[in-house]
Amino acid sequence: MSGGDKISKKRNANFELLRIVAMLMILTLHYNSHADVLLHLGVPAGRVQLFATILEGFCITGLNVYVFLSGYFLSKSRIKPSKIIQLICQVYFYTILISVAMMIVGVYVVHTDDSIFKTVQYLFPISSEHYWFVTAYIIMYVFAPIMNAAVEVLTRKQLKYTILGLLIWFCFIKSFVPVMFVTDHFGYDYGWFLCLYLIAAYVRKYDVVLFYNARRSALVFVFSCLMIGIMCIAIYYYNLRFGGLNYYAEVPIHLNFIFTLTGSLGLFSLFRFYKMREGRFADAVRFIAPLTFGVYLLHMHIEIKDRWVIWLTHLLGEVPTGSIILYLWHLIRSVLIVFAAGIFVDWIRKMIFDYVGRVLHDTWLFKKLRKWDDDLC
Repeated sequence: MSGGDKISKKRNANFELLRIVAMLMILTLHYNSHADVLLHLGVPAGRVQLFATILEGFCITGLNVYVFLSGYFLSKSRIKPSKIIQLICQVYFYTILISVAMMIVGVYVVHTDDSIFKTVQYLFPISSEHYWFVTAYIIMYVFAPIMNAAVEVLTRKQLKYTILGLLIWFCFIKSFVPVMFVTDHFGYDYGWFLCLYLIAAYVRKYDVVLFYNARRSALVFVFSCLMIGIMCIAIYYYNLRFGGLNYYAEVPIHLNFIFTLTGSLGLFSLFRFYKMREGRFADAVRFIAPLTFGVYLLHMHIEIKDRWVIWLTHLLGEVPTGSIILYLWHLIRSVLIVFAAGIFVDWIRKMIFDYVGRVLHDTWLFKKLRKWDDDLC
């Protein structure tokens, strides 16, 4: 096999780097939320709160990008049932083992009024939305074969108008109407994920060149994110002076807001034009990127998600709210520590899963799973 053939079979390094960037964005969103540095309606704001709100406008695109990448690649892949089972097993690895580990070290918190519900969240993490993202993601994964078949059968015009109809329903109307719709879940559900999947499938199937080049893609990304931040700040000051618009103040940072969508597409397009040089850095990116899902599962575990920022303050000090530079320094260190910890834990998880896979490879169960894959794919 030639060197070129080897490279062609590798994961696309630029998209793998984007996957890492997207997870760092997600960590930043959660840091800002739990560090309580974002704007609060009716409460006077300082420079850090205003800056964190602008940063929120850039980072909110990370969630859409992570889903979009999955749709982009899954839309041309064989959707194996064993892959879904492996994904569910990965979720159980975190929901149960982390809880057991925290019980052993004595930091697990159980209240008498929520012990039954917590047990359900561990035993049925998908149905109970232990992680809302995972629930929506797995439902999207289950729907993937149906959507892939539809993408293959529908004409380009039919697929385009299907996506347009979904965007009108999920995105366009809610972005401009300052009233909450009962059917709108702000993009935090599988319906929006299915919409993103179909957009990604359309872009891949017809090789759609978004925004023409890297420079325009970057401009779309920056403009969209600035608009999100500026709108949040403008509505905040309007509310501070006149009151009202309490609901719409949150709309610009919804996943299905129009500028969140355009910003996500701009960022994806930028990395699509970017070509990473092969070498050690590209290999490191390919090693780390598949482990990023574990970063999410670790820091958003229900026993950890509200506490990891507090834990880091014991190591790094309190979150600075009087200086943008000090706030950024605290944020960067916190995000990188959690990211590194998540990558390490998921690397251990991957080694365990690989070992179990090798040991059980010739067992009846694994042979049955492989046959299932062959029959359904």
